[in-house]
Amino acid sequence: NMNKLCRQVSIESPGAVVRECVFSFTVPVPETPPGGVRVRVVCAGACYRSRRSVSSSDDQASPAHPGVRDSALFAGFEVAGVVDQVSDSVVNGPPVGQRCCIYPFDDCPRGYAEFVAVPDPDYVIPIPPTVPLSVAAMLPSGALRALNTVRAAQRHAAPRKILVVGTGGLALWTVRIAQCVAPEMALTVASLRDEGFQLAQSITNVSVVQWDEDLYERHLIERTVDACAGHVDVVIDYGTTSRSLHRSLQCLAEGGVALLSDEVAERLVPKFAAKARERHQRIEAVPAGSVEQLREVVALVADGRLLPPPHTVFPADDAPDVVARLSNSDIPGRAILRFHDVD
Repeated sequence: NMNKLCRQVSIESPGAVVRECVFSFTVPVPETPPGGVRVRVVCAGACYRSRRSVSSSDDQASPAHPGVRDSALFAGFEVAGVVDQVSDSVVNGPPVGQRCCIYPFDDCPRGYAEFVAVPDPDYVIPIPPTVPLSVAAMLPSGALRALNTVRAAQRHAAPRKILVVGTGGLALWTVRIAQCVAPEMALTVASLRDEGFQLAQSITNVSVVQWDEDLYERHLIERTVDACAGHVDVVIDYGTTSRSLHRSLQCLAEGGVALLSDEVAERLVPKFAAKARERHQRIEAVPAGSVEQLREVVALVADGRLLPPPHTVFPADDAPDVVARLSNSDIPGRAILRFHDVD
């Protein structure tokens, strides 16, 4: 394969100029690793590559793009496709041609190439024919992280009231998964943008409150606590700013827990640890989730028990425009990049 080339799209954490965070280039088709599998990528969820410890400054580590604040654009690795080749040493591995998604393993590639070398067949999760690969491509980061976050909320002592901050892809998955696996939870969504407010209002059995930045902070907090019928047991905050977490903690009951993605928590927890301790609150970082949980998400979607959020499929060549639109929260739900047409 050394003389065979394929295209790769890399999406970095967006900086001041969004279009400069998307790079397309040609790379060699990877060899199938010993004991592993090579997958031909059909669809990829538009996520940026995780960059840990970028800076302690809010502005640099989390630029003020609405889509980053709202979880329309988040870090992850989301790929679905078909098994292209299996190493001779693999026993009981997936067959060539198997539709699959890939668990985001530790050394997953820096970008989305047309072929991915997967070191362990256990990371290749079969996708049944009833699930389109465009939907399968939303599961390995967005849906998986959302499921792990809902499970973390369930571990908190009998959580009844949950506040989800954000209406981007991550937040929408979280609401749908909570309704599916934890119907006893009373959910309120805090929308960070007008379009998200309309999107959230279309979900049944969920209260929605708009976090209008023009309002006084005290009024926003009162309005949120009213919408939640009192302070909440758990906040799932997909906002990425100090301001968002500060507001969330004031809507949280004494003894409550705030759940943040591990990437954001690394930067924000040190700023709020003392304030949370004063109110006997905990701030917990939630990791992406396990292979077993990804299998669980696939089964829930395949059975029709979990409906995926709205999504739009774009040609992979349109990635710069797609990321620019996601950064402005211009695409409702999720954006999927299509490399090949096999569905």
